[in-house]
This record gives sequence, C-alpha cells and structure tokens, in this order.
Amino acid sequence: MTTATRPGAATRSTAPLGRVLAAELRWVLRRPRTLVVLGLLALVPIAIAIGIAATGGPSSGRGLIAQVAGNGFVLPVVALGLSLTLLLPLAVASAGADAIAGEAATGTLRGLLLAPVGRLRLVVMKSAGVVTVAVLAVLVVAVVGMLAGTVVVGGAQGTLVTLSGTTLGIGEALGRIALVAAWTVGQLLAIGAVALAISTFTEHPLVVLACVLGGLIVFGVLSAIPSLEWLQPLLLTTGFAAGTDVLRDPLPLGGLGSSTLRALVYVVLGLAVTVVRMRRRDA
Repeated sequence: MTTATRPGAATRSTAPLGRVLAAELRWVLRRPRTLVVLGLLALVPIAIAIGIAATGGPSSGRGLIAQVAGNGFVLPVVALGLSLTLLLPLAVASAGADAIAGEAATGTLRGLLLAPVGRLRLVVMKSAGVVTVAVLAVLVVAVVGMLAGTVVVGGAQGTLVTLSGTTLGIGEALGRIALVAAWTVGQLLAIGAVALAISTFTEHPLVVLACVLGGLIVFGVLSAIPSLEWLQPLLLTTGFAAGTDVLRDPLPLGGLGSSTLRALVYVVLGLAVTVVRMRRRDA
C-alpha cells in the first residue's frame, strides 16, 4: 500500500531556525556554569560599592575607584572595566568552549551534525548562545552597578560627574552607560568568536578556556612592552581601557571606534574559521 503525497507539498529537510535557536538558548540559560558566572559578575559592582561606602570617600581609593565615591553613576563603568580584565572574558570563553568542544566531549555534537539542522545553521545556533551570554553578562554588571551606585554610593541625584569635572544630566549619563555597555558587548563578541573557532579544533573545553584566557594575558603583556608598540593595533586587549572614555567630556570617540573596529575584525575572522571547520568536520 502506498501513501499518497499531496501535490506541491514540500518536505522539510532542515529543522526550523527559530526552534533550534530556542532550544540552544534554553540549554545555555539552564546551564549551572552560566548561572554561577552571572552571579559572580553581579557581585563585582556590589563589592566595589560596599568597599567605597565602608572606607568612606575618595581618599580611600585611586583613580577611577576614588571617582566612584559620591558619584554612583560611575560605578557601572568602573565595574565593566574591571570585569573586562577577567570575569567577562571567562563567561564568554566558557560559552564558546561548551558550544562545540563541550558538545563533542559529551558526544552530542555528532547527533547535531547528523540531525536535519544544517552546518551553517548549527554555527548560527551556537553563535546565538555565545551572544546571549555576552549580552546577559554585560547587562548584569551594568544594571547591578547602577542600582548599587544609586543605593549604596549615592551622590547628586540623577547626575554624573565626569573625569573632566563637568556634570551630566540623567539622560546623558544613562546614554554614556549604555554606550560603554554596547562597546563592552562588542569586545566580548570578538572573544566569543575566537573561542568558537578554537572550539572546532578540540574536544576539550578546558583547552579552549586556556587558549583564550592565556592569549588575552599574552596580549596584555605584549601591549605593555614599549618596543612592541607597532604590534598594538593587532592586539585585541589594546583597546580594553577605552571604555573609561565615556567618563570624559567632551566624549572622545577615537579609542572606542578603533577598538570596536578591531573587535569586528576578530569576529569576522573567528566566525570564518568556525564555518570552514564545521563544514569540513566529519559527523
């Protein structure tokens, strides 16, 4: 007995993109490691706020830490800058490592490669998970930083005192915080793209973490050597300090722009390597 097929009916050969994206996001957000890292990130601005409030004033700190005292809107910017040195890259590198290498280690990557998803869609799905972690991590630091800065640190209601000595209203202050948050997400996407690319070469997530974090440390060391100044435009960490430019008035865009362009290059290269490796990878 044969089954009649309705004329013109299309047979779906790949899973709907929306369904696979939703499944990936559920998996990422339910992962204990993701929740633990987000919790640690939330503690960063709280710890800074409590430390400033407990020690009582600008004399208790140096540089930007001292600027936080009595100027709560500075706290999210400082917290994002400090977190960008380790915790934020750790969160994104961990997501990139688990995306492919972690799946390969548990044996589930083979099922994904054989499933009707498509190699390019698989890369999009895994990239979406990394982007989600990056955005959530930055939002946690920025939002908790604003709340902690307002409640614990205090300062003039609805104003931001810049490093230049000028005072910005609440609208412009929130705009500056949103700008540094968006810029930080861009830097993290570059790290995530590199982590995804490295993840396609190994089945061990810890190798990916070691390569990414170790590479960032090496980049930081190289950028601190005066004789290697010619190498700095190629190093991703060269622009990590540009986020504090949002605390200056007028706002200098040179550092933010160049570091964003550099991050974009890393994103393109990382995703290109990831796509090529996944298309050639055996199931």
